[in-house]
Amino acid sequence: METANRKSAVAIGAFINLVVAWLTMFVVGSDLFVVSPLLPLIAADFAVPPASAGFSVTVFAVTYMVSAPVLGHIADRIGRQRVLTYCLCAFGVANLLTAVAGDFPSLLAARFFAGAAAAGVAPSVYALAGGSAPPEGRGTWLAIVVSGLLMSLSFGAPIGLVTAALFGWPIVFAALGALSLLLVWANRRVWHDRRRAAKSRAAPTDRLTAAAVAARVAPTVLWSTALYAMYTYLGEGLSALGYSTEGIAEVILSYGCGAIAGTLIGGRMADRLGAKLTSTIGLSGLCSSLLLLLLALDLKVFVDCAFGLASLLAQLFFPAQQLRLANEFPANRAAILAWNNSALFLGISLGSLIGWQAVSLGGFDIDLMIAAAIAIVGWIVNQGGGRSRAEVGITRPHRPFEAEAG
Repeated sequence: METANRKSAVAIGAFINLVVAWLTMFVVGSDLFVVSPLLPLIAADFAVPPASAGFSVTVFAVTYMVSAPVLGHIADRIGRQRVLTYCLCAFGVANLLTAVAGDFPSLLAARFFAGAAAAGVAPSVYALAGGSAPPEGRGTWLAIVVSGLLMSLSFGAPIGLVTAALFGWPIVFAALGALSLLLVWANRRVWHDRRRAAKSRAAPTDRLTAAAVAARVAPTVLWSTALYAMYTYLGEGLSALGYSTEGIAEVILSYGCGAIAGTLIGGRMADRLGAKLTSTIGLSGLCSSLLLLLLALDLKVFVDCAFGLASLLAQLFFPAQQLRLANEFPANRAAILAWNNSALFLGISLGSLIGWQAVSLGGFDIDLMIAAAIAIVGWIVNQGGGRSRAEVGITRPHRPFEAEAG
């Protein structure tokens, strides 16, 4: 009876951990994705051109990309729960400062602050969730946490836009700031820093050399470049083909549903089939589905389904890649996952640039073909991602995912 009660308590605790991690990523993602639809309102309020208002998105993204590896390294050294707490608190304050910004330079400063803080939140959440997960379900746990980010795109951003239309855009950031500060308390309650005890039992830590990091996150850069070269110009490509606003919205909805399903399926597949095989399937599936999109758009049949399938197959990659990296670098889990997040943002930037050039020169069809070629290169690079002892500086075997949550 006591054993059953203990198992039940553990299961409830695990569920609460997942809920808090999911909510944290949902709030961070909502902050990231809500800015774009609010740009016209922000530009009108501060009397700046919409293009200049868009610089607030760039400031956040670049600051995140640069700050994530530094904060991930610090989290592995002083404790992931501690860094999560500090950065989430700073993230909440940054959103409150965004809400009360009196001029556009103040807004940019607040978004800079928010990007740096968010860079310390996401990798720490991923590392803590992975460390708390049962051995047979780590990929699934990571996928569920990532789904919070994707759900924020599908639900958080639209809710924020409606709220801004009714009450003004500052209330959106004030609400995100308040929720972030509430989640500081929740995260402090559910995560327990057992890192010192784990370190005393663990083998010497793996070294994150530049060669090791570059080799491991290169597939992420190529995957996100291929994916966002297509996604960034999806609306423009469909509009050029004669699709109405309603038709484009339906395609985006299908795409979003495919992304959520693909992430959850990818985590489960990584637990069952292995992280490397699942990431390989994701990259090859992305390439194949991009070519299938060419056919669907040309024939104008099953376009919604084709975009949904492309998104589903593409998203198999990310949770598998996270699991693979975390397993290979258990002592530097927050740092390597932070590098992976930076690689994601780098790929998004490169994809947007390459997609713009492709669409300008040859249209959306050329964009899809170039994106498919990049996905193939990613698949090739991913095949050569076997772990090298020399690269990570292992002196003796190290158990993956030491039992610690800090």
